[in-house]
Amino acid sequence: MELSAQLLPRLGVVVLVGFVQLFGKICLQLLRLRQYPEGDRVRRVNKKDHERIPGQWNPSDFRTLKPRPYPDWSIETTKPLPYRAFRYGPKAERIAKTAPEAIPAAMELLEELTDYFPCRYPSLFRRTAVGIDNSWSGESFNLVERPLKEDPIAICGRLVQDDLALMMERPDGQYYLLSGAIILPGFWRLEDKFGMPLSEIHTSGRVPQFKEKLERGMLSFFTRLKCETMYSRNNYFIQVDDSLAWSWSIGSEDDPNISFQTAEKHRAIEHHWFRSERQTLRRLPKTGAVVFTIRTYFHPIVDIAQEDYGREKYGDGLLEYLDREHEKQLEKGLDVDKEDARQYPW
Repeated sequence: MELSAQLLPRLGVVVLVGFVQLFGKICLQLLRLRQYPEGDRVRRVNKKDHERIPGQWNPSDFRTLKPRPYPDWSIETTKPLPYRAFRYGPKAERIAKTAPEAIPAAMELLEELTDYFPCRYPSLFRRTAVGIDNSWSGESFNLVERPLKEDPIAICGRLVQDDLALMMERPDGQYYLLSGAIILPGFWRLEDKFGMPLSEIHTSGRVPQFKEKLERGMLSFFTRLKCETMYSRNNYFIQVDDSLAWSWSIGSEDDPNISFQTAEKHRAIEHHWFRSERQTLRRLPKTGAVVFTIRTYFHPIVDIAQEDYGREKYGDGLLEYLDREHEKQLEKGLDVDKEDARQYPW
């Protein structure tokens, strides 16, 4: 599309993390997901969650609605097609992990998925007396036996295409990554971030302006997050290799000193890929854990550039809007020392 010819120079760096606006601004634009039939009612929730003691959760009687079946859904033809099989390979022990204190939360998520999937995708999943079956892979999961044969978050990761992360609040009011099935991270490893508070995850990932502009609003958002509300957001990157699971251009996945600085500079445009994560957030009612689902979209820049009629339909309006919003950031005191502050997104 013609828009890309104008948009790409404005990106400014090889890798751009998508948390470039105030978290509060992002939240105002988040999409509330509703896929449920009228008539199903869920309604009593705790009204004083904001008054609770940090690290303590009062279980809510919120119940997730039963969804309609996805119309004419097929694992073979419905887009987007799956990009990974429902199983783990040689790195399985490194990509799924749950801390002991988060086992109840991982079990709660597993129960939610087990209830949801047979209703939403009846041609793929079947509820059984002891758990759930995957008709495509032939797997049967017994969720009644104790102990379970594997980590509950690993089972969750085999049921859903998205990567999963569970954040739990501790008495200091911070939310910690205590459970995750992270199969396609691209740039980070679960073992490096596991047990970190949310703030440290962002600062260690060098999210621009996080401490100055994002941290306070983000923590407030997590504290206020209610069980009956679901949010989604997207970030974006420019990647200079074509590997979905791990960006080899920053170094080997087994290298302890990975860095964006190792990525080769000035590679041909054919090696540039647009990578975006669509993340959804919701709070589990029983344990109060916050669930992230992370669905990665990955597309060559050269293919995006072939889309027709982009600029004609939305190019001018989009670019002008982004520049106006950036001007507002500057008026509010945005201080950029090392970046060009004249245009969006800096």
